[in-house]
Amino acid sequence: MSFLSKMNRGIESFIEFLVFFSRWFQAPIYLGLILGSGLYVYKFMEELTRLFQQIQNLSEVEVMLAILGLIDISMVMNLLIIVIIGGYSIFTSRIDFDKQEDRPHWIDNLDADRLKVKLATSLASISGVHLLKTFIDIHSETKTQGLDALRFEISIHLVFIISALILAWIARILEHKEVSKTATVFNNSVQQLKGKEVIKSE
Repeated sequence: MSFLSKMNRGIESFIEFLVFFSRWFQAPIYLGLILGSGLYVYKFMEELTRLFQQIQNLSEVEVMLAILGLIDISMVMNLLIIVIIGGYSIFTSRIDFDKQEDRPHWIDNLDADRLKVKLATSLASISGVHLLKTFIDIHSETKTQGLDALRFEISIHLVFIISALILAWIARILEHKEVSKTATVFNNSVQQLKGKEVIKSE
């Protein structure tokens, strides 16, 4: 191997190392999202405390809206957990979940396609909560939003639902193709083994 070939190979290996190492630039982002989750927990407790303090002066509709706000926060937290755990384990570094007995079921067999579906589903759920809050607010005595806001949120909600359905459909097609490919490889291996057994018997 000539000196020029060795140098080209060395440069190529160095570039490939940098490209592979670049995935760790995502780690600070996930750490930041963890800190953001802590801030959201603080916001949840703040809203819950305010609800307890004002419960005597709130109507049933206002209490319902406040509780929907808490549900909204919890669903955003779920979205953050999906992004942090799913994104890190798929794109940055593998996490050994097998040793964790209390690991959530959705983590098993998690891949990029399933992560996209879960994200789209979570966004549709959050949008649904916002839509319900707007609908209740419009029919309350102290309404702060009009029908235009309701129509806009319905449109956004439909977009999220359609996106989730499309992603789920694509993921199902890809999964079906992967299963078919695995079955084909298995059948070919079986046929090869049978052929070898026939040759040996002859």
